[in-house]
Amino acid sequence: MTSFPLLGLLVGPAAPLGPRGVPSGIAKSQVAGSLVLSETGLSGDVQGDPTRHGGTEKALHHYPFDHYSAWSDDLGPHPLLASPGAFGENIATSGLTEETVAIGDVFEIGTAVVEVSQGRQPCWKLNERFGRSTMASDVQSTGRTGWYYRVLRPGTVAAGDRLTLVDRASPDWTIERIWRAFYVDTLNRAELSGIARLERLAAGWQDHATRRLKTNSVEDWTKRLMGGI
Repeated sequence: MTSFPLLGLLVGPAAPLGPRGVPSGIAKSQVAGSLVLSETGLSGDVQGDPTRHGGTEKALHHYPFDHYSAWSDDLGPHPLLASPGAFGENIATSGLTEETVAIGDVFEIGTAVVEVSQGRQPCWKLNERFGRSTMASDVQSTGRTGWYYRVLRPGTVAAGDRLTLVDRASPDWTIERIWRAFYVDTLNRAELSGIARLERLAAGWQDHATRRLKTNSVEDWTKRLMGGI
């Protein structure tokens, strides 16, 4: 079985972010011990906006540490890029990216079992986090977004555990493929139809594809990426 060591296990409280002091849990810290992973996430992890973040379909956020060198090339030296946690992720590995991970991929992690549910839609809080007004747009345009898991079996996860692939429901539907349909080839009806029918995809993302098919138009990303500024 394909297995990847955790390079980071991270949680954090909700805290004021940026000049406006908006509550956010994006700033997370490495955990040296073990944590309980329930259907709604890791113990000790808090979301500042539970309407848009967290929940059963976004219980665990994975961001590839593989991308950090590319971000360093793009941004230059940045203290957030010295170790996992810059993007608000709960776990980090090397060797898994959006090009290889697919909706419905099932992994064992510690004593828990998780399943890939959707990609990440970057929001303006990344701009505040990095002190860069275009950071959310940059994450979206590069496809270096990360992804989320739902929890199929709660359990305990510890720093140093391995993420082990145990099943694949729809290997052709990678996170990268869905990213391309949502943000690059945005009105490809064949791709959108496939996404709308993709059983293991989070319902919110299926609905997203369905709305595009019905309206034959692309939603405005400005508020999500810029925070209404």
